[in-house]
Amino acid sequence: MKKQIQEADLDLFREQVRDAAPLRHDAVATYRPKPPPIPRPRHIAPPEDDANATLSESEVETHDFLLFVRPGIQRRVIADLQRGAIEVGLEVDLHGLHAEHARQLLAEFLAECGHRHVRCARIIHGKGHRSSDNQPVLKQKVNYWLRLYDQVLAFCSATRRDGGTGAVYVLLRNPNKQRQSDRL
Repeated sequence: MKKQIQEADLDLFREQVRDAAPLRHDAVATYRPKPPPIPRPRHIAPPEDDANATLSESEVETHDFLLFVRPGIQRRVIADLQRGAIEVGLEVDLHGLHAEHARQLLAEFLAECGHRHVRCARIIHGKGHRSSDNQPVLKQKVNYWLRLYDQVLAFCSATRRDGGTGAVYVLLRNPNKQRQSDRL
Protein backbone atom coordinates (compact mmCIF):
# COMPACT_ATOMS: atom_id res chain seq x y z
CA MET A 1 0.00 0.00 0.00
CA LYS A 2 1.37 3.39 -1.00
CA LYS A 3 1.87 5.90 1.80
CA GLN A 4 -0.11 9.12 1.37
CA ILE A 5 1.83 12.40 1.60
CA GLN A 6 0.14 15.08 3.65
CA GLU A 7 -0.53 18.45 2.07
CA ALA A 8 1.63 20.25 4.69
CA ASP A 9 4.62 18.10 3.73
CA LEU A 10 4.10 18.86 0.03
CA ASP A 11 3.95 22.60 0.75
CA LEU A 12 7.18 22.38 2.78
CA PHE A 13 8.89 20.52 -0.09
CA ARG A 14 7.75 23.04 -2.71
CA GLU A 15 8.99 25.92 -0.55
CA GLN A 16 12.44 24.31 -0.15
CA VAL A 17 12.95 23.65 -3.89
CA ARG A 18 11.34 26.86 -5.13
CA ASP A 19 14.61 28.49 -6.24
CA ALA A 20 16.12 25.30 -7.73
CA ALA A 21 16.94 25.40 -11.43
CA PRO A 22 17.04 22.31 -13.65
CA LEU A 23 20.47 21.19 -14.82
CA ARG A 24 21.24 21.57 -18.48
CA HIS A 25 23.67 19.38 -20.39
CA ASP A 26 24.53 18.95 -24.04
CA ALA A 27 26.01 15.50 -23.80
CA VAL A 28 23.77 12.84 -25.19
CA ALA A 29 24.55 9.21 -24.51
CA THR A 30 25.64 7.70 -27.79
CA TYR A 31 24.00 4.54 -28.95
CA ARG A 32 26.40 1.64 -29.26
CA PRO A 33 25.06 -1.57 -30.70
CA LYS A 34 26.05 -4.77 -28.92
CA PRO A 35 28.75 -6.77 -30.66
CA PRO A 36 27.50 -9.92 -32.36
CA PRO A 37 27.68 -13.04 -30.19
CA ILE A 38 30.59 -15.40 -30.60
CA PRO A 39 29.25 -18.69 -31.96
CA ARG A 40 29.81 -21.75 -29.83
CA PRO A 41 31.34 -24.76 -31.52
CA ARG A 42 28.77 -27.51 -31.86
CA HIS A 43 30.96 -30.56 -31.69
CA ILE A 44 34.67 -31.00 -31.15
CA ALA A 45 35.89 -34.57 -31.24
CA PRO A 46 39.26 -35.63 -29.86
CA PRO A 47 41.98 -35.18 -32.47
CA GLU A 48 42.67 -38.39 -34.35
CA ASP A 49 46.29 -37.56 -35.10
CA ASP A 50 47.05 -37.10 -31.39
CA ALA A 51 49.50 -39.54 -29.82
CA ASN A 52 46.87 -40.43 -27.22
CA ALA A 53 44.47 -41.56 -29.95
CA THR A 54 46.52 -44.76 -30.21
CA LEU A 55 45.41 -45.49 -26.65
CA SER A 56 42.96 -48.35 -26.59
CA GLU A 57 40.00 -48.30 -24.25
CA SER A 58 40.93 -51.77 -23.01
CA GLU A 59 44.37 -50.45 -21.96
CA VAL A 60 42.82 -47.97 -19.50
CA GLU A 61 42.13 -49.46 -16.08
CA THR A 62 39.23 -47.99 -14.15
CA HIS A 63 39.51 -48.28 -10.39
CA ASP A 64 37.08 -47.02 -7.78
CA PHE A 65 39.10 -43.80 -7.39
CA LEU A 66 40.15 -42.17 -10.67
CA LEU A 67 43.43 -40.29 -11.05
CA PHE A 68 45.19 -39.19 -14.23
CA VAL A 69 48.00 -36.63 -14.46
CA ARG A 70 49.95 -35.52 -17.51
CA PRO A 71 53.71 -35.15 -17.09
CA GLY A 72 54.86 -31.76 -15.82
CA ILE A 73 51.90 -30.99 -13.55
CA GLN A 74 52.99 -29.94 -10.06
CA ARG A 75 52.13 -32.17 -7.10
CA ARG A 76 50.73 -29.19 -5.20
CA VAL A 77 48.25 -28.51 -8.00
CA ILE A 78 47.15 -32.17 -8.02
CA ALA A 79 46.79 -32.11 -4.23
CA ASP A 80 44.57 -29.01 -4.52
CA LEU A 81 42.53 -30.74 -7.22
CA GLN A 82 42.06 -33.85 -5.08
CA ARG A 83 40.97 -31.79 -2.06
CA GLY A 84 38.47 -29.86 -4.18
CA ALA A 85 40.34 -26.62 -3.42
CA ILE A 86 40.27 -25.41 -7.04
CA GLU A 87 37.05 -23.57 -7.85
CA VAL A 88 34.82 -25.45 -10.28
CA GLY A 89 33.86 -23.21 -13.21
CA LEU A 90 31.37 -25.47 -15.01
CA GLU A 91 29.65 -28.77 -14.36
CA VAL A 92 27.95 -31.37 -16.51
CA ASP A 93 25.84 -34.33 -15.40
CA LEU A 94 26.18 -37.36 -17.67
CA HIS A 95 24.84 -40.13 -15.48
CA GLY A 96 21.87 -41.98 -16.88
CA LEU A 97 22.78 -41.14 -20.50
CA HIS A 98 23.67 -43.59 -23.26
CA ALA A 99 27.39 -43.74 -24.00
CA GLU A 100 27.27 -42.11 -27.44
CA HIS A 101 25.11 -39.23 -26.26
CA ALA A 102 27.37 -38.78 -23.22
CA ARG A 103 30.46 -38.66 -25.49
CA GLN A 104 28.92 -35.93 -27.66
CA LEU A 105 27.81 -33.97 -24.61
CA LEU A 106 31.29 -34.29 -23.09
CA ALA A 107 32.89 -32.96 -26.29
CA GLU A 108 30.52 -29.96 -26.32
CA PHE A 109 31.12 -29.40 -22.62
CA LEU A 110 34.91 -29.35 -23.00
CA ALA A 111 34.59 -26.97 -25.95
CA GLU A 112 32.42 -24.68 -23.83
CA CYS A 113 34.99 -24.85 -21.00
CA GLY A 114 37.68 -23.74 -23.45
CA HIS A 115 35.44 -20.97 -24.75
CA ARG A 116 34.80 -19.66 -21.21
CA HIS A 117 38.43 -20.16 -20.10
CA VAL A 118 37.41 -22.55 -17.32
CA ARG A 119 40.37 -23.88 -15.32
CA CYS A 120 38.56 -26.63 -13.39
CA ALA A 121 35.33 -28.45 -14.27
CA ARG A 122 33.28 -31.20 -12.64
CA ILE A 123 31.84 -34.10 -14.60
CA ILE A 124 29.23 -36.27 -12.92
CA HIS A 125 29.30 -39.76 -14.43
CA GLY A 126 27.55 -41.75 -11.72
CA LYS A 127 28.61 -44.85 -9.84
CA GLY A 128 26.94 -47.42 -12.07
CA HIS A 129 24.52 -48.86 -9.52
CA ARG A 130 21.65 -49.00 -12.04
CA SER A 131 23.67 -50.43 -14.94
CA SER A 132 23.94 -54.12 -15.76
CA ASP A 133 26.19 -56.07 -13.37
CA ASN A 134 26.52 -52.88 -11.26
CA GLN A 135 29.54 -51.91 -13.39
CA PRO A 136 30.02 -48.18 -13.99
CA VAL A 137 29.87 -47.93 -17.79
CA LEU A 138 30.08 -44.13 -18.04
CA LYS A 139 32.82 -43.97 -15.42
CA GLN A 140 34.98 -46.25 -17.57
CA LYS A 141 34.15 -44.30 -20.72
CA VAL A 142 34.84 -40.89 -19.11
CA ASN A 143 38.14 -42.23 -17.74
CA TYR A 144 39.12 -43.16 -21.31
CA TRP A 145 37.64 -40.17 -23.17
CA LEU A 146 39.25 -37.51 -20.98
CA ARG A 147 42.71 -38.95 -21.67
CA LEU A 148 42.18 -38.32 -25.40
CA TYR A 149 41.75 -34.56 -25.00
CA ASP A 150 44.96 -32.57 -25.07
CA GLN A 151 43.32 -29.75 -23.10
CA VAL A 152 42.81 -32.09 -20.11
CA LEU A 153 45.87 -31.80 -17.87
CA ALA A 154 44.61 -33.98 -15.03
CA PHE A 155 41.49 -35.43 -13.48
CA CYS A 156 40.61 -37.21 -10.26
CA SER A 157 37.56 -38.43 -8.38
CA ALA A 158 35.70 -35.69 -6.56
CA THR A 159 35.42 -35.27 -2.81
CA ARG A 160 32.41 -36.74 -1.04
CA ARG A 161 30.62 -33.37 -0.90
CA ASP A 162 30.83 -33.09 -4.71
CA GLY A 163 29.82 -36.62 -5.68
CA GLY A 164 32.73 -38.80 -4.51
CA THR A 165 33.61 -41.60 -6.90
CA GLY A 166 30.56 -40.74 -9.02
CA ALA A 167 32.16 -37.52 -10.30
CA VAL A 168 35.55 -36.20 -11.39
CA TYR A 169 37.31 -32.87 -11.14
CA VAL A 170 39.01 -32.01 -14.42
CA LEU A 171 41.97 -29.63 -14.59
CA LEU A 172 42.03 -27.93 -17.99
CA ARG A 173 44.78 -26.22 -19.94
CA ASN A 174 44.56 -22.46 -20.21
CA PRO A 175 43.63 -21.88 -23.88
CA ASN A 176 45.52 -18.57 -23.87
CA LYS A 177 48.82 -20.24 -23.05
CA GLN A 178 50.67 -22.01 -25.82
CA ARG A 179 52.44 -25.25 -25.16
CA GLN A 180 56.23 -25.02 -25.08
CA SER A 181 56.48 -27.34 -28.07
CA ASP A 182 54.25 -24.95 -30.07
CA ARG A 183 56.57 -22.01 -29.35
CA LEU A 184 59.77 -23.72 -30.46
